[in-house]
Amino acid sequence: MTPQEGTSLPVRSMEVARVLAEAGIAGRVRELTESARTAAEAAEALGCDVGAIANSLVFLSDDEPVLVLTSGRHKVDTAALAERWGRGRLRRATPEQVRRATGQAIGGVAPVGHPQVLPTVVDAALGDYPRLWAAAGTPRTVFPTTTSELLRLTGGLLLPVGP
Repeated sequence: MTPQEGTSLPVRSMEVARVLAEAGIAGRVRELTESARTAAEAAEALGCDVGAIANSLVFLSDDEPVLVLTSGRHKVDTAALAERWGRGRLRRATPEQVRRATGQAIGGVAPVGHPQVLPTVVDAALGDYPRLWAAAGTPRTVFPTTTSELLRLTGGLLLPVGP
């Protein structure tokens, strides 16, 4: 499966591409021929290590949606992250809460292109990879990026998200 660059991207992906362009990010949104809904699917489609996939996960902290960009190689330790971040308990958002907070569906949530900027943590483990891939608003669209770009785009904090 190879990525296809196209001019007829889905609406949500076009919004992500617009934000990237306005921020001066060189990586272009690409539409894949198959789903990249999970980190494993995305890594297989892109021919990269699963750890180089930047998963966009939405949690609620004190009823506020927050975004955690985590490496596909591990899970978020919510208790440890909440303590490091200085936030209240983190709990996974429901699919409806994710869509309300981001305008995007689970499996395709991008780090940007949301109705409002979400407080964000970028997983320190993503720094192990010179090139990352993040979802671009749908389960079939992605864009190449780096840890420093994700930090700049989201205004996020660089923290370990694992135990």
